[in-house]
Amino acid sequence: MNSLPLAGIKILDLSRLLPGPLATQMLADMGAEIIKIEDINSPDYIRFFPPFVDDDSALYLSLNRNKRGIALNLKSEEGKEIFFSLLKTADVVIEQFRPGVLDKMGIGYEYAKTINPKIIYVSITGYGQTGPYAQKAGHDLNYIAISGLLANIGTKEKPVIPGVQIADVSGSYAAVNGCLAALLQLEKTGEGQHVDISMTDSAVPFATLIHAAAWADGRNIERENFQLSGELVNYNVYETADAKFVALGALEPKFWMTFCDAVNKPEWKNKTFGPADEIQKLKEEISALFKNKTRNDWEEFSNQHDVCLSPVLETNELQNNPQLQARNMVIETEAGTKKLNTIGAAIKFSASENQPNKFAPKFGQDTDSVLAQLGYSNEQLTELKQKGIIL
Repeated sequence: MNSLPLAGIKILDLSRLLPGPLATQMLADMGAEIIKIEDINSPDYIRFFPPFVDDDSALYLSLNRNKRGIALNLKSEEGKEIFFSLLKTADVVIEQFRPGVLDKMGIGYEYAKTINPKIIYVSITGYGQTGPYAQKAGHDLNYIAISGLLANIGTKEKPVIPGVQIADVSGSYAAVNGCLAALLQLEKTGEGQHVDISMTDSAVPFATLIHAAAWADGRNIERENFQLSGELVNYNVYETADAKFVALGALEPKFWMTFCDAVNKPEWKNKTFGPADEIQKLKEEISALFKNKTRNDWEEFSNQHDVCLSPVLETNELQNNPQLQARNMVIETEAGTKKLNTIGAAIKFSASENQPNKFAPKFGQDTDSVLAQLGYSNEQLTELKQKGIIL
């Protein structure tokens, strides 16, 4: 088998929390060498979020596998010298500070490219490098609010906060895409560039169909009136006899017709559209049907009939799902004296084996080895530690 696609690419990771670390983990899974650089006085603070596996945060472990980690004081001149030495050997820097912060620190893109003209900076921010919101603080909830996504999640009465970080993760994927595109262009032109990733921008496409429907005739789409948000009886979530749930996605007529025949309800076939009271009555009849059997029963039913019916899995059930097992989407990591399940790589390559699952680095774990590769002697490393430049 060949090496992974990004083997030989070196990325300096200045990010913390979720968006940047998830992006760099995905790039590491593709073979890139990731050097996670943390402030010696202020580590990535997701390290301190519970729950813990031994002394490590499970959240930190889930976002930082297959990386090397160094602790560095970037506010000192000697720390910046170390960073620029690393920069000369790197292909990409990924960061998620507010616009202008790295420039004030003296390590922003405009100065960095004078040292390494081929360097690519990928900046992940809430609102992007430009626009009136560029300097505003925010979190996932703010970004999905501005993107128009939050307004389309919830009930008629009010929007409902999603249980997952949509803008953060979409920002991660956008950062990966931007990084790969910039690397491809570098191959063509020999020049690096600054890639501007806005988490708000990256969340907007999630509501593409809703916006298209609204803008087509100039009307607003109410939360409960968009067909794919729970209005349709054949595209909905239903409770089962054991108080669990299944997702029915029989959107196309062929799937809905097959479903109606399979449950001996041919009279339902032409009732998916109609007056609100009739749709509500049909929804109640379907709800009653699903409550006659357990979720496992309905899963067996879905194995026998091609009707787009799936169990709604709880988090602790993912590792036992045969499809996710077959795709290695839940992988086990040795975490100290314990083992921890983490999410696997979503992208598979036919010409490469999967990246080995290496434990996320301890704080400053690889400082000595990374700097030794740059030519620093043991005496210099000792002196830098005494000065508080490295850990």
